Amino acid sequence: MEFSSKLLENAVYEMSQLPGIGKRTALRLVLHLLRQPETQTQHLVNALGTLRKEIKFCKVCHSISDMDTCEICSNPVRNRKIICVVEDIRDVMAIESTGQYRGLYHVLGGKISPLDGVGPQELHINSLIEKAKSDNVEELIFALSATMEGDTTNFFIYKQLEGVDIKTSTIARGIGVNDELEYADEVTLGRSILNRIPFVNALRNG
Repeated sequence: MEFSSKLLENAVYEMSQLPGIGKRTALRLVLHLLRQPETQTQHLVNALGTLRKEIKFCKVCHSISDMDTCEICSNPVRNRKIICVVEDIRDVMAIESTGQYRGLYHVLGGKISPLDGVGPQELHINSLIEKAKSDNVEELIFALSATMEGDTTNFFIYKQLEGVDIKTSTIARGIGVNDELEYADEVTLGRSILNRIPFVNALRNG
């Protein structure tokens, strides 16, 4: 792709670094921004700059937050005896959109994937185990995507909980194998949460 401007080329290159954005799409987006009033583009720049400088991670669940403790963790009406284990904030948003779950979350920050250099130590697993050992927690719901990495992560956490008096369950497989949680429709995801099964049963059926 030939560019008449080095400034344009640089902007397109940076835009194309975003996931799912090829150079042609990046060019279309950059040209769109150029056609907008400068103030609108500046609003975008300011929003991204503020996000990078001021964003926090909840000290309780590790989700993205504006405060040290996110709104879900600080909500007194949430059921604090149930924790839903997810990969990242996209899964929190997907489950919240169903309106079927009123417990808390724990965001791992990824899945165990040796090929990608991601081991248990890179994830928020230790803090999850500490929570699970608390007298107040009665159930962990594994809500990772039905992929090899997701199942490996679930099993690793399950083994770490041996001897701990806590119920472990997994969302029902209304979510297709290899499907990412964030792309599931709200009805299917909601039913998967409500119809969750004991994790040990999932192991037997695997």
